[in-house]
Formats: sequence, C-alpha cells, structure tokens
Amino acid sequence: MKHSIQLSLTLLVVGALAGCASSSPDVIQRGDAQRMAQVQDGVVLTVRNVVVDGSQSGIGAGVGGVVGAIGGYGGSGVQREAQVLGVLAGVAGAAAGNVIERFATKEDAVEILVQLKGGDRRAIVQAKGAEVLAPGDAVIIVTTGGKVRVTKAPK
Repeated sequence: MKHSIQLSLTLLVVGALAGCASSSPDVIQRGDAQRMAQVQDGVVLTVRNVVVDGSQSGIGAGVGGVVGAIGGYGGSGVQREAQVLGVLAGVAGAAAGNVIERFATKEDAVEILVQLKGGDRRAIVQAKGAEVLAPGDAVIIVTTGGKVRVTKAPK
C-alpha cells in the first residue's frame, strides 16, 4: 500500500510537470503574446511523423529518489540496515523517476519540409496540432522570439 502511494505521488508530480511544457502549434506561450512575428510564405513539400524524445530535467529523478528513500528507510529494523535500504531504494526511485519523466514528456510531432517563395527550403519539427498539413498546402512560417511554427496560409 505504502509503495503504491509513493509511486502514485511520483507519477502525479512528473505528469503535472509534463503538462506544463508543450510544443504544440496551437499553444502560444504567454511571453510570445503581443509580439511582432516574422512571417514567410511557402508550400509544403513533405510531412512526416516523428517523435520528440522526452526530457530528463532531473526533476523526475529527484522526486523518485526522495520518495524511494523515504519509503525504503521505513524506520523499522536495525538502524544501519534501514539506512542502507533507504539509500538503495532512493537510487532505484531516482532511476524510475527519470524513466517516468522521459516517457511522460515524449510527444508525437511532425517534420514539415517547406519550400519558400524565393526557393530556399526549411525543415520544421512541431507537435501535432489540430491543423493537418499535406504536400502542396500553401503555408506560412511564423517566427516569434526564436520559436517557429507552420500553419496554413489564409486564403
């Protein structure tokens, strides 16, 4: 029971952190609102599905390590054995937390190859959004604060 509560706590914390970060073209960061953006016209050449690997910020490992150490220590038995068990459980918890964070922050995305009006080509990877792009679609590349997104051009 105690271990399932600890695992649930670790999953909850890592899941909440994963929900804070998004590369979706449908989500605009607060710092990018009310900023002038550069816009370039282009045509989609190809679209391919990719997966953006999850992050390993260390938060999942930290939470997992603390939860594992607390759960492993338990306070029963010989003091020295309980400390060793706490350390081992902390290491195992850190490894598990790292894996959970990486899995929870991984996302499906698309790599879009666009030919600009001047003939140059650009490749952009962005999370899948509500808009589906296909070869031949007229698009605009919007660049704001160093971040780029591709969206269909207005008609």
